[in-house]
Amino acid sequence: MARATPEWHSAPNPPAALGHRYSSAEGLELLQKMPMGELMGLAYAARRKRLPNDIVTFVADTNPNYTNVCESGCRFCAFRRQADDEAAFTHPPEVIAEKVRQAQRRGATTVLLQGGHNPAIGVKDWLAYLRAIQTACPAIHIHPFSPAEMVYMADKEGVPLRDLLQMIYDAGVRTLPGGGAEILSERVRAEIAPAKATAFEWLEVSRLAHEVGFRTTATMMFGHVETDAEIVAHLVALRDLQDRSGGFTSFIPWSFKPGNSPLGQQIQGQVHPAKYIRVIATARLMLDNFPHIQSSWFSESVPAGQMGLLAGADDFGGLLIEENVHLSAGHDRATTMADVLTIIRRSGFTPAQRDSSYRIIKRFDPPTVVGCAVDP
Repeated sequence: MARATPEWHSAPNPPAALGHRYSSAEGLELLQKMPMGELMGLAYAARRKRLPNDIVTFVADTNPNYTNVCESGCRFCAFRRQADDEAAFTHPPEVIAEKVRQAQRRGATTVLLQGGHNPAIGVKDWLAYLRAIQTACPAIHIHPFSPAEMVYMADKEGVPLRDLLQMIYDAGVRTLPGGGAEILSERVRAEIAPAKATAFEWLEVSRLAHEVGFRTTATMMFGHVETDAEIVAHLVALRDLQDRSGGFTSFIPWSFKPGNSPLGQQIQGQVHPAKYIRVIATARLMLDNFPHIQSSWFSESVPAGQMGLLAGADDFGGLLIEENVHLSAGHDRATTMADVLTIIRRSGFTPAQRDSSYRIIKRFDPPTVVGCAVDP
């Protein structure tokens, strides 16, 4: 695999070059009332101003979970198990390393490593997982441990958050996933995840991670008990932190999948894809200091993912060679690189494979036609 080199996707335009900064009231107007075509057009124009090209990126990644034992008991989660459940597991480092090795053979360049809040796992175990993967697959990029996991581990081990982050950085990790943000509203979190990191703690881990030197993503899970105003407040909180720290690389929203979860018994049905498109477009306009917005074929559907690209997103997510959390909720998706290339091209864009720092690994330009022959 050729070494990734920095290219166009560093999004050099400063926020001021993008024009108007939307207020919370204006953001709510965008999300709720602006006609869909107008909203998509405005967001797509903002995307082209920041990234003036037709490239859409994706990452070849895998997401093995080191444990599904979790004591947080989030109501939206169908993945977690109690320690004494028959289906509970905690994989040793060598098993995770072998999973990563197999995924790398199938083309993965990044491993997204996350697990439950398992009281039997300590920071020494985290470091053992990192060492095992680094030894087995020295070329693969490790993208581990969400802010919620960091809060849990720091509390359990009695270690200051910044010290814990520094340990992970010193172990060679440079990017962290932004999972566990859900909705950054204490009201919402008290209802769907009362034992998990608070909104303040999630933001604080992200701030400290950026200080240490990490680049991180930011996520949002909507379509459950939140209000539209809380969605907009979530975006404003991310934007405010990005103004101060500059460490977020991308924003990744997805809709709540009710299947097989306790919260799914309360929430009847899944959010309409049109809401997903409106969230993507509103995020592109509100998050004027975020380089990248992801529209995911995986978390939603292929058509919704494609429409998101026309609503301001510039990234199509990952191939996810292994994924278990959405699968546990009855959301089964599988694809190949050929599928992703075709989907992106049929949306009118040029696909490019990236790494977790949004550097281009390979651009897939269409073959050139010479006479009646195709030049590969």
